Amino acid sequence: MLYKFKSRAAADLVMLEPAGRRLLEVLGREPAAQGIFERDDLPALMRQLEQAIEQEEAMLEHAEEEAKAQGQSIRRPEVSLRQRLWPMREMMRRSHAEGHPIVWGV
Repeated sequence: MLYKFKSRAAADLVMLEPAGRRLLEVLGREPAAQGIFERDDLPALMRQLEQAIEQEEAMLEHAEEEAKAQGQSIRRPEVSLRQRLWPMREMMRRSHAEGHPIVWGV
């Protein structure tokens, strides 16, 4: 399954099912085939994205420090949460500025 997020303020954003599900979970939404992010909700949703990114980065940094102290290393994800969610953050920023919601599955 693909998630195709649409807004009149930005190009369509397509995510594979695992990435789209993770995005919706980060935003406190149930993964669903259809949905909407209302314009007025976008600032709070952007803050949620940023908090999730900061939490992941802090967790990885802490894990690296612990592994280094034990003479080991950890494997970082090939694509970080920041990289994966940045296109949605930009879509949200543009949509809010222009007064449009973001929808998917419609």
